[in-house]
Amino acid sequence: MGNRETLLELLKSEKNCWISGEILRQDLGISRNAVSKHIRALRNKGYEIESSTKKGYRLDGPQDLIIPQEILDGLNTRVLGRQEIFCLKETDSTNSQARAIADGGAGEGTLVLAESQTLGRGRKGRTWFSPKGEGLFISMILRPLMSPMESSRLTLLAAVALAEALIDSTGLEIRIKWPNDLLCNGRKVAGILTELSTDMDTVNHVIIGLGLNVNTPRKSFPEDLKEKASSLLVESGRPHSRCKITQLFLERFELHYDTLADHGFPQLLSRWKALSDSVGQKVCVEMIDKTLTGIIQDVDSNGFLILEDEKRVRHSILSGDVIPLTGKKNDR
Repeated sequence: MGNRETLLELLKSEKNCWISGEILRQDLGISRNAVSKHIRALRNKGYEIESSTKKGYRLDGPQDLIIPQEILDGLNTRVLGRQEIFCLKETDSTNSQARAIADGGAGEGTLVLAESQTLGRGRKGRTWFSPKGEGLFISMILRPLMSPMESSRLTLLAAVALAEALIDSTGLEIRIKWPNDLLCNGRKVAGILTELSTDMDTVNHVIIGLGLNVNTPRKSFPEDLKEKASSLLVESGRPHSRCKITQLFLERFELHYDTLADHGFPQLLSRWKALSDSVGQKVCVEMIDKTLTGIIQDVDSNGFLILEDEKRVRHSILSGDVIPLTGKKNDR
C-alpha cells in the first residue's frame, strides 16, 4: 500500500474527526508538503476532505464514490473486478464502452462504470434514465464457456445476483420480472441488458449491463416514469451506498456464476423462481413480430418463458415485454 492509500485509510479510520498534519506526517514518514500533495490528489478523485490550519484534515462522510479504490476496498471476489475497472464521469453507454474494450481483448471480470449516461440503453433500444451521481450504471465483461443458446441464462443469473444484493443491503422486498427487470412495490428499480458476441456456435464475450435507480428522489423522475419507476431511496426512505451495492452484486454474481459452471442451471433457476412472481400470471407478451396473451407456465432450462395461450398452445419465448393482466391461471 502506497503513502496515498495509507493516508486515505488513516482519514477513513477517523471519519468526521480531525487529524493533524503533523500526525499524518509522522505516521507516513513524509514531509508536510508531501501530505498536502496527497490530499490534493485525493480531492481530485472526488474525496471531500476538509482542512484547517489549526486542526489538520478531516474526511467528510458519507463518501459514495464510484472509483476503483472504493470498489476494491473490501471486495470479496476472485475474478470479477480483479481485471481493469474503468470509472467514467460520463459516457454514452457503459455497454457500448464495455463492448469496445471486450473487442480489444479485455479479460473476464473487467468493469465499466459511469456516474451518468447520455445514451443509456434498455431493451429494444429504449433510453434508460441516468441522472448523474444518483444511480448505478455498470457493465461487466464475461467470457463464459457456453453456447450462444445458453447465454440467456446469464440474464437470469444477473437478476438473481442483483435482487439478493439489494435485499441484503436495503431490506426491501425485491421481485424479478422476466426477463430483466427488478421491481419494488410494483415499480421498476433496475433493468438488465445482456449483449453477446458470437462466432458460429461459440461465445466470444458477453456484456452484462445494469441500470439501478439508487438515490434518485421521486421529483427527479420524468413525468412519464413517476408511476412506473422508483428508486431505493424512494422505497426505503433513506440513501444507499452505490459502492456497497456494487460489491454485493459482484460477490453474489460470482457465487452463482461458479455454481452455474460447476453444477448447471437447475439450482439457479430454482432461486430465480423463488424471487419472481411470474409463474401463474396472466400476461400479454409483446415481441418484435407478434403479441401473445396467456398464462406463464414456466421458465425453461435456458431461461426461455413458457407461455400457454387461450387455445392451450404452448410457446417458448426468448425475449419480449411482459405486461401483467388481471386474473390468474384459472381465469381464462
